[in-house]
Amino acid sequence: MPALETYRVQWPEIRADFTVDQKWDSYLPAEHDRWRGLFERQRKLLDGRACKEFVDGLRQLEIDPGQIPDFSRLSDALSRLTRWSVVPVPGLVPDDVFFDHLANRRFPAGCFIRRADQLDYIEEPDVFHDVFGHVPMLAHPVFADYLEAYGKGGRRALALNKLPNLARLYWYTVEFGLIQNAEGLRIYGSGIVSSATESIYALESTSPNRLHFDLERVMRTKYRIDDFQETYFVVTSFDELFETTYQDFAGLYERLSRGPAYEPGTVLPTDRIHNKGDRHYVAGSHAAV
Repeated sequence: MPALETYRVQWPEIRADFTVDQKWDSYLPAEHDRWRGLFERQRKLLDGRACKEFVDGLRQLEIDPGQIPDFSRLSDALSRLTRWSVVPVPGLVPDDVFFDHLANRRFPAGCFIRRADQLDYIEEPDVFHDVFGHVPMLAHPVFADYLEAYGKGGRRALALNKLPNLARLYWYTVEFGLIQNAEGLRIYGSGIVSSATESIYALESTSPNRLHFDLERVMRTKYRIDDFQETYFVVTSFDELFETTYQDFAGLYERLSRGPAYEPGTVLPTDRIHNKGDRHYVAGSHAAV
């Protein structure tokens, strides 16, 4: 992960918390066009696939489909809803910095946009992944509280040297989470909603496992960053997600230190599987059938 001094070459004004000025006026027309194309592609794909909470967040925050959002204006709208803000960073930040931002209801978002040859995949999260993918869910009060609690838990996990376990929770919820509710099976994870191919794969492919969310199971499950997910974990509500995880992890960390870690594609006899027939998913429709 780049150090502060590495970023300082391009961002001499970078602060100790890795925030920078967004410099919205410096975006090129081609960069706004790239945002527009990505936004329109995902908006069409997510009809009937993204959960209502994500769609509501896009609408409530009035995220502009035609140009890269101004973080200060976006933060004003978000703050009125859930007291969160979006702070610009030049790229990935150290874990302790990341957790401190989340614990104080600040979401660090990359302020650069991917190149034209990276429209389908980018290794480092950019403004489209961070703003389109993450920020709409922060307009939901329960999910906003969950992410704040995660940040506070992250600071403790660092002190206890338990970050790999906690990182799995973030990966399988915030980045690649699915929810099964009255609408059917829907997407809420930012890594899915910002990806054209995984938006379809996560719901319609017969390849991945879709397992009911279990905290300890999730934190024992490894993940891959270079391919589609082999397993997704499914919650039935964001209240369930928050209530299940809002606890002292001391005992859990102790159990995790003794038990096994599972490979991404493992299915256990005790897993509750969300089968295709259970999903009531209709592509292109917001209705449950």
